[in-house]
Amino acid sequence: MATKKTKANPALSGETFTSLQISTKNADAVEMEKKLHQLYLLQQTDSKIDAIYLLRGELPLEVRDLEDEVAGLKTKQAAIQKEIKEIEAFISDQKHKVEECHLSIKKYEQQRNNVRNNREFESISKEIEFQQLEVQLAEKKANDGAKNMVAKKEALALLSADMKSREADLEVKRNELANIAKETEKEIEQLQQMSEEHKSFIDSRMLAAYEKVRGNVRNKMAVVTVVRGACGGCFNKIPPQRQIDIDESKKIVVCEYCGRILVSSRYAENVVEEEASKPAKKATSKKKQ
Repeated sequence: MATKKTKANPALSGETFTSLQISTKNADAVEMEKKLHQLYLLQQTDSKIDAIYLLRGELPLEVRDLEDEVAGLKTKQAAIQKEIKEIEAFISDQKHKVEECHLSIKKYEQQRNNVRNNREFESISKEIEFQQLEVQLAEKKANDGAKNMVAKKEALALLSADMKSREADLEVKRNELANIAKETEKEIEQLQQMSEEHKSFIDSRMLAAYEKVRGNVRNKMAVVTVVRGACGGCFNKIPPQRQIDIDESKKIVVCEYCGRILVSSRYAENVVEEEASKPAKKATSKKKQ
């Protein structure tokens, strides 16, 4: 019995398979272009956030420096206060020692009045003399301690005045910073939300590269366009073939000089067109009303 020959399925022909490959490549290219576009938009959004923080100027650093300075002054204040208490305790001990010596002297003087021989008289007299020397030494230490305490209290008064002045400056700077933060709070929240939305369209590896470059460059511009055949970040010339690759947006192209990610200038043109169209839309909506 003869076997039946099966006909080739036209859906699996070489021509159709090739077209599937082409369509897949096109889809990948479109996906890459979308990612690069989102990456550019992410850079623009993050740059707006950077600009707002730049408006705050040196205030955050000034506040931090003043906070550190006030904390240092408080530490010094506590140390001086501790030294003053120690000096007060030392003076009190010396005064107590003087009182004990005076009691001992009275005791020895009573004993000396009742001595029976010269030997006992001389021995007690030496004890009295020793106690008197101890009184003089204790009084000298107490006086020195009192002088030292006066100097410490003067230093504490100057330090307290300086700290009060610094705390007043800190309060002013904090209020200034709080006012600026309050004025820009809503705008920053909106921009941060937009930034997160752009990030959701970008894969983790590309995002990690973006964050790394942002951390390495001074102006935090990790994604730049080609400007007159040069990198928009370092302004070094880009070879024509690489310019074509950048314009096609089929792959990530990095500047070989500064490491920034290069994208097509049409992304910037699109953003400018969108920004220009926003006021026009508002005007037309007002006319309709």
